[in-house]
Amino acid sequence: MSPVVDPAPLSGRQPKAVRNALAVLEEVAAAGPGVTAKEISAALRMPPATTYRMLNLLVGEEYLVRLPDLRGFALGRRAKRLSVAAPPRPCAAARAVVEHVRQQLRWGVHLASYSDGRLVLIDTDPDHPPSDEALLARFPHATALGKILLADQPDWRALVRDMRSFTERTITEPTRLDVELKEVARTGIAWQLGELRSDRGCLAVSVRDEAGTLVAGLTVSGPANGIAERRGALVTMLEQHAQQLRPLLA
Repeated sequence: MSPVVDPAPLSGRQPKAVRNALAVLEEVAAAGPGVTAKEISAALRMPPATTYRMLNLLVGEEYLVRLPDLRGFALGRRAKRLSVAAPPRPCAAARAVVEHVRQQLRWGVHLASYSDGRLVLIDTDPDHPPSDEALLARFPHATALGKILLADQPDWRALVRDMRSFTERTITEPTRLDVELKEVARTGIAWQLGELRSDRGCLAVSVRDEAGTLVAGLTVSGPANGIAERRGALVTMLEQHAQQLRPLLA
């Protein structure tokens, strides 16, 4: 067997360049398709020139791709080989439970998975598809499903890169979000009334397995005023169905 030859030693600048490239790649994966160079630079506090250099490198190596409109970036072919597999589709019995909720409401009802600390929709309402799905993972502080995930973290700040304001109701103060998340952790219920879109709201309840681990979230979305007016009835309905989902999603 041929001896292993050590590669040429890294220069003083190369380790930092590698770290910068990995940070950019991670930010695109976390932010989702369409994130811009400006957003990446701001989130990482990286000089724009360095950000563009890293983006061009990663595009050239096929870890990233430019979207057709040239306004943003997404993971490329080689990066997708490193990604975690998507959560499996829920079983027929679980989908039947979610469908039963839909039959009783005129608004959208969705089921999300929290496997590996990621928020992924695994059963969306075909009659009321979510219009803001791409924003769920990027801005969890402004969504009910996102707040369920954040409330379960030892430090929610690790998952919130940008406390962006979408409406005058969006919570952008960490101390205020802290208070709300403690209540979400206590009750397993999260609200969003006009925080992502001024006219829309949603309610989400957590689904935990027998060991108490957060595995999913069941949510209803609709007009903000309508969600607020039916708050008590909606909580009761979703909690009852979340209990039915518990053994089916373990």
